[in-house]
Amino acid sequence: GDYLNAAGELATSLSGRELFGNLQEIEVELGRVRKVLNGPRTIDLDILLFGDSVIEEGGLLVPHPRMCERSFVLEPLCEIAPGVVHPCEGKTIAQLLEDLREKGTLASRDERGET
Repeated sequence: GDYLNAAGELATSLSGRELFGNLQEIEVELGRVRKVLNGPRTIDLDILLFGDSVIEEGGLLVPHPRMCERSFVLEPLCEIAPGVVHPCEGKTIAQLLEDLREKGTLASRDERGET
């Protein structure tokens, strides 16, 4: 179906865990139901990066573990933060997107069957 991908930047005094909890509450308020892993959903709010932090705790993985493989994530992120460096990859968002382009792996969400 139709979908919209976007990226936003915000400043917060919340911890990564607190922000994650708030995002999940917003998803529920907007009608998200988690039925199928990586299946279609009405809303999907992810934390892609949290400054230069690496977070691995109780279902929260930041940076987002598959963001570097997904053009539909990197393209909107590159529009707002091309020079931001991925804390694990050591490359900017623009470089990561260019890597995908060079590999010819700019698969769309529909082609990959996941979000």
